[in-house]
Amino acid sequence: MTFLEKLETAARVNGSWLCVGLDPDPSLMPIPDVAAFNTAIIEATADLVCAYKPNIAFYEAMGKDGMAALEKTAAAVPSHIPIIIDAKRGDIGNTARAYARALFETWGFDAATVSPYLGYDSLEPFLAYPEKAAFILCRTSNPGGSDLQNLLCSGPEGEPERPLYQVVASKANEWNRLGNVGLVVGAPYPDELRQVRAICPDLPILIPGVGAQGGDLELSAKYGSNERGERAIINSSRQVLYASGGADYADAARAVARKLRDDISQALSTR
Repeated sequence: MTFLEKLETAARVNGSWLCVGLDPDPSLMPIPDVAAFNTAIIEATADLVCAYKPNIAFYEAMGKDGMAALEKTAAAVPSHIPIIIDAKRGDIGNTARAYARALFETWGFDAATVSPYLGYDSLEPFLAYPEKAAFILCRTSNPGGSDLQNLLCSGPEGEPERPLYQVVASKANEWNRLGNVGLVVGAPYPDELRQVRAICPDLPILIPGVGAQGGDLELSAKYGSNERGERAIINSSRQVLYASGGADYADAARAVARKLRDDISQALSTR
């Protein structure tokens, strides 16, 4: 089963395009055991999501214990739900091959986020796995993304300049030879999201930035989905994980995830 097949099956079974980001912050967690915390969140939300997205930085920051917690977290995710590892890898070809091997073979993740800054040869090792997927950073959710991503780039003679994020979106179409390319576009920038979807009518788009970063859920669903109302993977991390700082944290996470799932479905039904 390819990543897209796995994603769309989970989305259909759970009636959901919600992705929960598993980004553990010990200062916010009500219990100290990261793996136990994540497992409780997963068990409480597994019927409400289309994917999970751990950000590898939160685990690396905890050293060996953090990486052990990531391994246990991945094992706790039901096998029919894809895991997108948020690693933002990008390096020269030889190093990229090692990164791809680590994330896809050693760890067994279904997809990874990658940076296009070094060009196609830095992404090719990730795209060489047809059953996996690479989500290319396009217009990120952080304010500083505009420092580079909105820079105007010249195109072929006679064509107008366009911002770099649109060039990345166009390149993503070219690189999608095996049907395993996706894009990352932040929810705080709905106009850019709509433009990217127009350039890439059928690529899956991972949309972070709803909730704590102020992105609009309804616009993210409407502008990010394809013509069938699919493939807009709307991520929420802190809003779900830290819905409660008490013993009821898993129940509170479920309630928030259910509302997000239902709000996304409502937005898609009126697009």
